[in-house]
Amino acid sequence: MRIVHTESSCGWGGQELRIIVEAEGMLARGHEVCIVAPPESRIFAETRRRGIPSRSAPIARKGLRGFWALRRTLSERWADVVNSHSSTDSWLAALALATLSASPALVRTRHVSTPIPGHALNRWLYSGAAAHVVTTGERLREQVMRETGLAAARVTSVPTGIDLERFAPGDRAQARARLGLPADAFIVGIVATLRSWKGHRYLVDALAGVPEALLVMVGDGPGADNLRAQVKALGVEPRVRIPGNQDDVVPWLQSFDVFALPSYANEGVPQAIMQAMACRVPVVTTPVGSIGEIVSDGRTGLFVRAQDVESLRAALLRMRAEPALRERLAQAGYEQARSRFGARIMLDAMERIFRAAAGP
Repeated sequence: MRIVHTESSCGWGGQELRIIVEAEGMLARGHEVCIVAPPESRIFAETRRRGIPSRSAPIARKGLRGFWALRRTLSERWADVVNSHSSTDSWLAALALATLSASPALVRTRHVSTPIPGHALNRWLYSGAAAHVVTTGERLREQVMRETGLAAARVTSVPTGIDLERFAPGDRAQARARLGLPADAFIVGIVATLRSWKGHRYLVDALAGVPEALLVMVGDGPGADNLRAQVKALGVEPRVRIPGNQDDVVPWLQSFDVFALPSYANEGVPQAIMQAMACRVPVVTTPVGSIGEIVSDGRTGLFVRAQDVESLRAALLRMRAEPALRERLAQAGYEQARSRFGARIMLDAMERIFRAAAGP
């Protein structure tokens, strides 16, 4: 098949990583793939770095310039299916395709749980323009059906798959030595874009009550300056590391005693949790979005209340005090990751959806 992905986001996180992983997987299966993105976006730079076919277009914002550029790209590059991902590019793609004769099918992937306004234009986008809607979790699928009125047959949950050869357990001591992290510290880590709803600030507040713990926050984003100011104000600078974005997060995950993601909004199924579980690292998180579809409280991880520092601190203290609990949760999470989270499962499902949408 010939598959075009559109992505208007200039940020970098799980959504953009999924597009990259999916594109690489489909290319490896012999399909033709092209990613259309703003020239200033991180995902466009990644396509060039990784050798993924791509086209730049000014689609970071809604407007005629982006519409005409995307229409021109889609008219010049014939495709079986166009897979849109963010709100802006979904609208631009839907309108561009509506003006082309014999246009390819549009598949809309929805990655986050933000509400879908129930106005007529959105009903057209989801019910009329899109041949199929994909969500990254079952709760997101239920939300889409509830808020758009789509029939169950037109919405499919396809959780993001990860590379289980790459994300695998490793030697913690070697990982820490490689990264310059202390060998004997109790390390709580998070890998996520530094956005407010990921809950980093609650981790910083919780750290103050977890003696001798080191907090490592891998990533970058709009919340970076506020987090650094918070760390300084609390006087915990010696116990916090913010190394920024990392091309390879595997050794960071392998260095953690606990992976914590205290999100409070907008989550689908976070890739970072699946990656941590595949690296055999125990997880502390919140039952937000579709996280409950991959984490079972007390079996494959611990749930804490969202935006609750005391609940988070208590869970981290428990993890620190009970190595046997960490081991049990890590092993159960690892076994689940091996059986459910492989990229092949995601690629198989997306292949079926694309073929059905494209038709004979």
